[in-house]
Amino acid sequence: MSKILVTGAAGFIGFHLVKRLLQEEHCIIGLDNLNDYYDVSLKEARLAILAELDGFTFVRGYLEDRVLVDNLFKTGEFELVINLAAQAGVRYSLENPHAYVESNVCGFLNVLEGCRNNNIKHLVYASSSSVYGSNTVVPFSEHHHVDHPVSLYAATKRSNELMAHTYSSLFSIPVTGLRFFTVYGPWGRPDMAYFAFTKAILEARTIDVFNNGMMQRDFTYIDDIIEGIVRVLDCIPQSDFSWNAEKSDPAATVAPYRLYNIGNSQPVELGHFIEVLEKCLGKKANKLFLPMQPGEVLITSADVSDIADAVGFRPGTTIEDGLARFVDWYRGYYG
Repeated sequence: MSKILVTGAAGFIGFHLVKRLLQEEHCIIGLDNLNDYYDVSLKEARLAILAELDGFTFVRGYLEDRVLVDNLFKTGEFELVINLAAQAGVRYSLENPHAYVESNVCGFLNVLEGCRNNNIKHLVYASSSSVYGSNTVVPFSEHHHVDHPVSLYAATKRSNELMAHTYSSLFSIPVTGLRFFTVYGPWGRPDMAYFAFTKAILEARTIDVFNNGMMQRDFTYIDDIIEGIVRVLDCIPQSDFSWNAEKSDPAATVAPYRLYNIGNSQPVELGHFIEVLEKCLGKKANKLFLPMQPGEVLITSADVSDIADAVGFRPGTTIEDGLARFVDWYRGYYG
């Protein structure tokens, strides 16, 4: 049993992760600001479930609040830290760029400082498949260079990776970054396409289908994501003193630092995704076909061989099973 700080605890991934860790009898401090980027009542409903479980303490606050985060680390006596808090969304980063720098960069710096000053055994943090940007080599691998982000959201996530590596290298903090690929499932984010599509189809409203539905996404079911995080949490990185800088492998380093993809490794075309969702709902969608949006990429596809080698895990929930479970939850939650 460990004492663990989970930031973004009221979020989609945070909620599922905290519930899993509490079931394993860990003691969890959850931090979240409950902002209104999407429906606050959904976040409150998640928290209400967590509040019923033994071992959970909730703290409301902003990651970019340096004093709050500093005090939380000083008094918390955490062994492990999982940073999931972030301003999410590619399109919203075009409208409100300052929110991304404040939360994702300044807030993450506060987490790194907390780990540095309080002997944290392992920091695990959320990165994103968006860091692969305009990379056209698929599947995406941690061994590929990621120097061309196409959204500010992606740029802040890549910044997190560089900042985390710096702190790991300077202060020997064991750190693992996880590049999530299009996470979906029950209790998900209403701003995500599958959630918005479901609501619109049931209400007989038109859905916007970008790039004529020709984009592909490596949709990853939430239970697979959580299993990956939990397994990685126990796999604490060690320094690799055999590292050779001349090889220029982005996934290699002398620091106790690792990066892993967590994706289903089975990209699905958006058009097929909508067909599966229509079948689960028993209702056809009214589609409005639109061009590609700024900041979007044509395909995401994860090479998950590194995480499979490290912790023996490969995500595997099919889009048919995953969407069926989501629709069952959606009908139950929204009546």
